[in-house]
Amino acid sequence: MKKAWIAWTAGLVAILAVQFASVEWVWAVDRAEAEETARLLAKLLSAGRLVVEQNEALIDDPHKGDKGFTPEVFEQQLIQQFRKMTGIDLSKLQQMPVSITVPPLARELLPAFVMASKEVVSEAQVVINQRGIGYKNFIPATYGSQAAARFSKRSHVQLKQTTLQPRNPKNEPDEYEASVLKWLSGRPRAEAYVSELTEEGRTLRVVMPIYYVKDCLQCHGEPKGDLDISGYPKEGHREGDLAGAITVTAPLDLR
Repeated sequence: MKKAWIAWTAGLVAILAVQFASVEWVWAVDRAEAEETARLLAKLLSAGRLVVEQNEALIDDPHKGDKGFTPEVFEQQLIQQFRKMTGIDLSKLQQMPVSITVPPLARELLPAFVMASKEVVSEAQVVINQRGIGYKNFIPATYGSQAAARFSKRSHVQLKQTTLQPRNPKNEPDEYEASVLKWLSGRPRAEAYVSELTEEGRTLRVVMPIYYVKDCLQCHGEPKGDLDISGYPKEGHREGDLAGAITVTAPLDLR
């Protein structure tokens, strides 16, 4: 598969498909702005997944009722994690000068994703704060899918998590995503994103892979075939294996 180029970057990674969904929009954006916005959205979703992962023990504590993991607490931790990953303070976003670091499109979309994420955490409060139950199924993948879907419904951008072995049918890769995932799976682990123009240069797709870390292996590791805590058979993966991605598909001109 032909790759336009690969840009190397730091931090957690994901395949983001940002896709403008409504022809009512009159939109024109250059590649650099669309690409940096897609990269930042991927980082923000990755940051949210990491926040949920870091609070997993608290969320699944069967002895505690009110966990204190409110939407506001989640937002604070999300902002802190995103700042660590990018150097950008979302709490001061509107005061920051417009630049290639934080382009106009990103200034519009990043707060929208934060809001969608907070709403997901808000709706999960009943489950999170339930006493007497351990595993709540509010995990990074669940949060990511729900936040991406909510964000996509109310904006001209669609986010999606995907993998070659999806447990959730909604995360099934499309043809393009599958080809990129297969290509990435045959390469050594690298914190990179793939940027490629498709549809005769009219659409930019940015792909950022996610790799399995140690904590993921409790559900996705070995022995392969054994049931994990959620009842799914483990896939037998190892630390550093390609887990999947989050994708952004951005039309550069939509009229």
